Amino acid sequence: YCTPTEPFDAGYLAENKIKHMSFHAHLRKILSQSKIRGDISGGLPANIPLPLEDLDYRVKTHCLSGHAPWPEGICTKCQPSAVTLQRQPFRMVDNVEFASSAIIDRLLSFWRSTRCQRFGFLYGRYDRSPDVPLGIKAIVEAIYEPKQGWEEDGIKIDVESEDFNSEVRRADAVAGACGLKVVGMIFTDLEATNESGRVVYRRHANSYFLTSLECRLAAFMELRYPNACRWARGGHFGSKFVTCCVSGNEDGNIDVTAWQLSNSAMAMQAANLIVPSSVPSKMCVLEPTKTRYVPDVFYKYTNEYNLPVTANAKPAFPVEYLLVNLTHGFPKDPSPMFHSDNPFCIENRDHLHQVQTLGLLKRHINSAQGAAAMLAVVLADFHFLVYLASFDILGPNDIALIGRIVRDPANSIQLADELLSSSGWQTLLLMLQEASDSDLNHSGQVAGEQATLGAPAAGPTNSGNASAAAASPWACRHCTFVNSPSDDSCDMCALPKD
Repeated sequence: YCTPTEPFDAGYLAENKIKHMSFHAHLRKILSQSKIRGDISGGLPANIPLPLEDLDYRVKTHCLSGHAPWPEGICTKCQPSAVTLQRQPFRMVDNVEFASSAIIDRLLSFWRSTRCQRFGFLYGRYDRSPDVPLGIKAIVEAIYEPKQGWEEDGIKIDVESEDFNSEVRRADAVAGACGLKVVGMIFTDLEATNESGRVVYRRHANSYFLTSLECRLAAFMELRYPNACRWARGGHFGSKFVTCCVSGNEDGNIDVTAWQLSNSAMAMQAANLIVPSSVPSKMCVLEPTKTRYVPDVFYKYTNEYNLPVTANAKPAFPVEYLLVNLTHGFPKDPSPMFHSDNPFCIENRDHLHQVQTLGLLKRHINSAQGAAAMLAVVLADFHFLVYLASFDILGPNDIALIGRIVRDPANSIQLADELLSSSGWQTLLLMLQEASDSDLNHSGQVAGEQATLGAPAAGPTNSGNASAAAASPWACRHCTFVNSPSDDSCDMCALPKD
């Protein structure tokens, strides 16, 4: 009789050009080696230990051999074994799917305006990938751009600062209400050529795919977002956090590449064994100290005689030994969760004169004209929702209701009616009404004043009236925006008046 092909069958994977088997295929392979058959969604017999365990290259702190704890003492039982780096045969995520091309276009708009690079977190969800047996794909619905320093040749982010993490936590809370989570990060590495519409082809097999610095950041992020797994002894195994890079391809076009760092890379980062080098394609192994134990690290490669060779990874080794490449793409029939007809201003783009203000928030909400159906469309904007949540006016129940409106289009109108009558939403509208007296009316006033300033004087002026001069609008010396007389800083670029 015929038997089904196992998802980890080497012949099937080679025939279908699948370089890495899926994580669940890897798990099924381990279970089959333990002679356990059946659905992996079931449980293990009581006498069989959990099959998965995260790699750990640190010295065991609770050794029972009777010697003094590290660093005063160490033995063969508590010291980690030698590390041999090789290609990881499985990957935790098989494909990255962007719900709409507009998600990437809005990120690229920053580079097109400034020629500087940009970083963002990917928010989405995980689903089955039909292209790989038992595969998983990350569906990206939004990109959130935290505060960062940007240059033509890179970005600066302080991932351990409290301000950075509180900003990300706020975005996480809004995403959670919409049924989403952080699935990865994305950054640009673009440089225009002299040919119009073309960019430099920088990342390839003869240079690097990810730099050692980017690899270490990716490993740090994967450790921050571990993958919960009931088959692992520690409750976690690996990470589903993906890293995407927007750069030039061999045709000079802008393209996306998707990667993950291997479990070995995560373990080396957790043990503080690696540090980026000045050569982008090389990762350095740190030297041992009195408090840092560094095991022997090797990597394998095939030499010019087609023979396997084991080499010492110290002092540096190629970063390719830490990478797991993923596929990416866009759906044939896009149906993004966030589909507002009038996209809200993206956060932290003040230098592009794109500033999130109460006036902009009010105009965005007023565009719904109080209609539930139109409000449901207005709310379908992730950047708008995060800014809305930053005021702490809407309670957790209101945020949860907005999340239901966004993720449940079939009942969005009924839920939007419920939101319109809620006390939290009424309080928000009242606050915006008060803000309009000092904020929005000044916008219209400034427009009128600009027309007056551009026209010739209608009659004689009183040059001795100092109060009238003090009450006149002022133009920002940085961005030329005309501001209200009562403002001490520019409403457009947020820089001081003097």
